[in-house]
Amino acid sequence: MNATVLVVDDEPHIAEVLRAYLARDGYQVRTSGDGDEALELARRDPPDVLILDVMLPGRSGFDLLRALRAEGSRAAVIMLTARDDVIDRVTGLELGADDYVVKPFEPREVVARVGAMVRRIERLSGQPAVPAGRIGVFDLELDLAAREVRRGGEPIPLTRTEFDLLVALLEQPGRVWTREQLGLRLFGEAFEAFDRTIDSHVKNVRRKLGDRGDGGSYVETVRGVGYRAAHGQGGGTGPDGDARPGGDAGPDGAPGERGVAEPSS
Repeated sequence: MNATVLVVDDEPHIAEVLRAYLARDGYQVRTSGDGDEALELARRDPPDVLILDVMLPGRSGFDLLRALRAEGSRAAVIMLTARDDVIDRVTGLELGADDYVVKPFEPREVVARVGAMVRRIERLSGQPAVPAGRIGVFDLELDLAAREVRRGGEPIPLTRTEFDLLVALLEQPGRVWTREQLGLRLFGEAFEAFDRTIDSHVKNVRRKLGDRGDGGSYVETVRGVGYRAAHGQGGGTGPDGDARPGGDAGPDGAPGERGVAEPSS
């Protein structure tokens, strides 16, 4: 796959370094330092991967991402965020980013993450045009061909990463997935930051799906291990998704010892 990458950063030296590293690995790279210009570039010639800084002239990276996702863009998005700004990372993931890289960064790490995204796109494109089957759990139905989640016939909008995460969990009811296993399943690579990325995607899935009819979560936290899909009709979990009886997980249901620091929803 001759993948195209759009790098959007208003610091010329960062954009140029990323362009040089990515071009050396065979990617077709365009750059922009302005949010409005980048939106027009992405509309005119949609990239496979978008590397997107948060602070931009014209329109912010968040506004750019929001506009592209509202228009149906399926580009894989990697946000560039400040080291100490957890809110930026969480906001980007909630708007539909797939991953983030913290500034200052090693350019080879960004290239590796782009490679993981491209291999994921190739893997998905190599699947049959109409994957067989549907998955039902409680009052949800996942249509694998349409890549939709529905409740009562009404679609629930999930990003590509959120949908793939939910499918991974529901395909093997009762299996507990570690964050590393989910990172490998979703991205095909093991990166340390995927721990927190996975936590944020799980939180987004829970928020969009809401609670089950019995008040529990569709995605349960197994404290100190990872996540699993709720199965059977046993209540046993609170709305935060903590599967441990009497558990004291935080408001997002993430395990206490490794939970991502996020504002409560």
